[in-house]
Amino acid sequence: MEAVGSIMTNSYSEGYPGARYYGGIEYADIIENLCKERALEAFRLDPAKWGVNVQTFTGSIANFLTYTALLKPHERIMSLDLPHGGHLSHGYQTATKKISLVSVFFETMPYRLDESTGYIDYDGMDRSASLFRPKLIVAGATAYSRLYDYARIRKICDKHKAIMLADMAHLAGLVAADVNPSPFEYADIVTTTTNKSLRGPRGALIFYRKGVKEINKKGEEVVYDYEDKINSAVFPGFQGSPHNHKIAGLVIALKQATTPEYKAYQQQVLNNSSKFAQCLIEKGYELVSGGTDNHLVLINLKNKGIDGSRVEKVLDWVHIAANKNTVPGDVSAMVPGGIRMGTPALTSRGFLEADFVKVAEFFDEALKLALKIKAAEPKGTKLKDFEATVQSNKEFQYEISKLRHEVEKFSKQFATVGFEKETMKYRD
Repeated sequence: MEAVGSIMTNSYSEGYPGARYYGGIEYADIIENLCKERALEAFRLDPAKWGVNVQTFTGSIANFLTYTALLKPHERIMSLDLPHGGHLSHGYQTATKKISLVSVFFETMPYRLDESTGYIDYDGMDRSASLFRPKLIVAGATAYSRLYDYARIRKICDKHKAIMLADMAHLAGLVAADVNPSPFEYADIVTTTTNKSLRGPRGALIFYRKGVKEINKKGEEVVYDYEDKINSAVFPGFQGSPHNHKIAGLVIALKQATTPEYKAYQQQVLNNSSKFAQCLIEKGYELVSGGTDNHLVLINLKNKGIDGSRVEKVLDWVHIAANKNTVPGDVSAMVPGGIRMGTPALTSRGFLEADFVKVAEFFDEALKLALKIKAAEPKGTKLKDFEATVQSNKEFQYEISKLRHEVEKFSKQFATVGFEKETMKYRD
């Protein structure tokens, strides 16, 4: 946070180290080169076989620029369907509308979960690829709580001559700490945000294979051609100057990611997630896939008779930050049937397994309160009517205030991240 708020925010440096369009950027070059070195070190990569671009502003931009670098307009992409846990930047569209611009510039087709298990249907992916013939397959998600079978996807990509892109945005910290499987053994390209489980500043990385790809029938070496294409797509193809203050912050985060303390933190993230999932199941909640192997849980609320939007609203009122999320079968991302919650942020504040027992209790109380409010709503109403029901009911307001007080009292035991209240100028 100190680096992101430093004088580096004033540095403007279009281009790449050693090939800038400005003078006076000696230290921007030093920092960007160090960031590349540390990114490869953090994920245990051989610089002869892997390169990395550290300039992209967000994960969505990183994905889009990778597609434009490696594919021609309207070539085909396969990725996990958004209601089944996929991300917008992987090309989501509905039957009537292309929601993501990726689906405007490229042809996209989803693969899905096996809804009976909540796991990715790899046989279905293979069958669809046989018909769709994608040029690129994305292995990545925004709301999938199980491990990806990267080896299986690699086989499917090889069978159909597709590029394999692994989007590990949610998992990067777990991969860096070696507590979740790494996609680097199998993928051609790996993209990630830097601000989720990796615990760095907002930004993104694009890793690409380099060096010898294969020996052709003539006995000649064929090398990967990703590096120049990806770097050119980022600049000058799309972005201007990189955000040097964020690259500086990322340099520090990547060094932290190689420490024993970081590995212990990420292991605690997994321990907390497992305990949290267990507590929710014991309270009668249905988790998509029945549990978790990573940092998040996805709750299907349909058997509770309420949607994720209303539950999210009550959680907001009692000062618990979570988000509504689609689950298999949903048709609307604005009124979805699920809630997604993760453990990295609270683990950073020092929460342990026993504390997540209490978090599960708070969630359960908020859910029950949301059901009471919904029962008092006029039939067939919208979220604004749910809110109006609370505004007109003193009992609901009291119950919300009471639960909010309990949440605040409990959470004040744990340090905040990034500031100390005593040092704040405007702390009242």
